[in-house]
Amino acid sequence: MATRKSAPHLLKQLHASRHHLNPTRSVTYMPRPGDGTPRGVTLIPGDGIGPLVTGAVGQVMEAMHAPVYFEKFEVRGDMKAVPAEVLESIKKNKVCLKGGLATPVGGGVSSLNVQLRKELDLYASLVNCFNLPGLTTRHDNVDIVVIRENTEGEYAGLEHEVVPGVVESLKVITKFCSERIAKYAFEYAYLNNRKKVTAVHKANIMKLADGLFLESCREVATKYPGIKYNEIIVDNCCMQLVSKPEQFDVMVTPNLYGNLVANTAAGIAGGTGVMPGGNVGADHAIFEQGASAGNVGKEKVVQQKKANPVALLLSSAMMLRHLRFPAFADQLETAVKRVILEGKHRTKDLGGTSTTQEIVDAVIDALN
Repeated sequence: MATRKSAPHLLKQLHASRHHLNPTRSVTYMPRPGDGTPRGVTLIPGDGIGPLVTGAVGQVMEAMHAPVYFEKFEVRGDMKAVPAEVLESIKKNKVCLKGGLATPVGGGVSSLNVQLRKELDLYASLVNCFNLPGLTTRHDNVDIVVIRENTEGEYAGLEHEVVPGVVESLKVITKFCSERIAKYAFEYAYLNNRKKVTAVHKANIMKLADGLFLESCREVATKYPGIKYNEIIVDNCCMQLVSKPEQFDVMVTPNLYGNLVANTAAGIAGGTGVMPGGNVGADHAIFEQGASAGNVGKEKVVQQKKANPVALLLSSAMMLRHLRFPAFADQLETAVKRVILEGKHRTKDLGGTSTTQEIVDAVIDALN
């Protein structure tokens, strides 16, 4: 008498037969002759957890035989300026992978992160905040891309003491930079099959500065009729993010708001340890952990070697796609997502006890 097979067993068998008949493949990418030549990437391990997570990327890239090689430079956040040889390397390679650089609070030392963005005109910061299957969060269906103007606003660094005890800090908004970031956001949405762009502002109070930003966004929106456009005041935006984040798709923001919005969205979608990102301009790109909060990590995490490398691994997949190595990018993303989904290896920020190296080993195993 034939034994009756369970429904799950039959489903598994059906899935296997389908996979055998029609194996899953990504869309064929047709490279130009010579595109397989390994590309140089400038590597800045950075401070705190930076060397741990950039080291993790290096191991995974080697295991994948990815067509990249790294030119490594030691840069610390307390340096007065980015060394000239580092800038020369990035200008030559056009691509950089970076760990977190600590920004001293007060004391007159400027942020090297901001210096790099200005020097290389990396005018667009992009952070992708999305739910990872297997990672429990308060909200589902979160897939937000925050595109932030990177060169002006409050980050212009124009501060001075008018008289003792009175400091004036200038927020600079220009038509040129506002139009440029708006165009990038709509272009990103168009090329990535996104449906909506939301401009974040405070034009009800800063009528001239944020008003100019909104005016630029509205003008650019008319050139993309297939993409829905709306606007939201930044304080309402934060409230909507934590209550109904699934309503957002692509968000375009001035400099300071973007930093706040991206970190809020990252926290909602699973934490800064899993959110990829980068800074890009017309000629150069720097890939790093997407959300900046805690990107240098606590000293204890560094000592225990338990930093979460997922964010930088996913940023590295973005980098591979940027370098026109899409199959390697897909392979890396798939491996990382498989490790998260299985749930056996997770760092403390995701509710586990794994070390950085244990995550790396699991990702390398998942590549095969």
